Amino acid sequence: MKILIIGGTGTISSAITRQLAASNHELWLLNRGNRSDEIPQNVRLVTGDINNRPDEVVAKLAGETFDAVCEFIGFLPEQVERDIRLFAGRTRQYVFISSASAYNKPVRQHVITEGTSLANPYWEYSRNKIACEDLLMKAYRDDGFPVTIVRPSHTYCERGVPVSVHGPKGSWQVLKRMMEGKQVIVHGDGSSLWTLTWNEDFARGFIGLLGNPQAIGEPFQIMSDESLTWNQIYQTVADALGVEFKPCYISSSYLAKVSPKAWDFEGNLLGDKACTVVFDCSKLKRAVPDFCATTPFHEGVRRAIDYILAHPEAQTEDPEFDAWCDRVIKTLQIKVSELI
Repeated sequence: MKILIIGGTGTISSAITRQLAASNHELWLLNRGNRSDEIPQNVRLVTGDINNRPDEVVAKLAGETFDAVCEFIGFLPEQVERDIRLFAGRTRQYVFISSASAYNKPVRQHVITEGTSLANPYWEYSRNKIACEDLLMKAYRDDGFPVTIVRPSHTYCERGVPVSVHGPKGSWQVLKRMMEGKQVIVHGDGSSLWTLTWNEDFARGFIGLLGNPQAIGEPFQIMSDESLTWNQIYQTVADALGVEFKPCYISSSYLAKVSPKAWDFEGNLLGDKACTVVFDCSKLKRAVPDFCATTPFHEGVRRAIDYILAHPEAQTEDPEFDAWCDRVIKTLQIKVSELI
């Protein structure tokens, strides 16, 4: 197949790029070229900014048609409308990466399927994804636009360790606090369930949908079958680091109230990670019978930590977040002492 990926070097899409490049497919990537050194040599790179300079991209893709176009950097309805105009009649399948955070919040049923309703009053990011899905499904119903919608949940790779409460610069500062013997903030009491998926596992499910006639006009979620509590997740991270897990439990609503607005803890926590969810991927497995996520979290997180500790460029410090954690934990301790 001739496949175009818009993006192709992110947490999720980088694994798809590697796996497709190792196959017999003709793979094109369209992105700004910021990570061109990570792209396999047999991949055709089209450098351009489709969001800010779409005319240049249109010129570079003039006359080209694709078996599949995969949109990984579409977040707003106007971006989807542009893609429909650009690729209608030029692709046999358009795959849009949505988000499992679009599912109904507060959660009404913890077992999530593709038929679970979409609504998230806490997170604008999720509402925009829902609006994108609505536009695409309308284009499918009205004009036969060949859309497939994919809803990932928390997918991770070697470049970052998944934790629930971190600053805008990623998870390294949380790991650093653990290694320094400090407490780390865990939302709620740490007992809610969460699903983490290694990006290479996700890629196999995703690739199985490309060119798959069962996928046209349908949404799919791609996740591991492993569900862990946040206490288990943090404990596994601590074990991989060889340190003691020292949690400080704080309610998600309080964290959303006292954190800088730009961190958007209301969306990330109340609209996503604070909710217990278990994903039923039966629909994906019917369409892609050989799909199975084979990387348990204890294995994936050790790979990630080994990579991060060996690559100083992956150790991005976040002193603002670190100081904020210290203040919030100290404030909580003072309030508790006053009650005693």
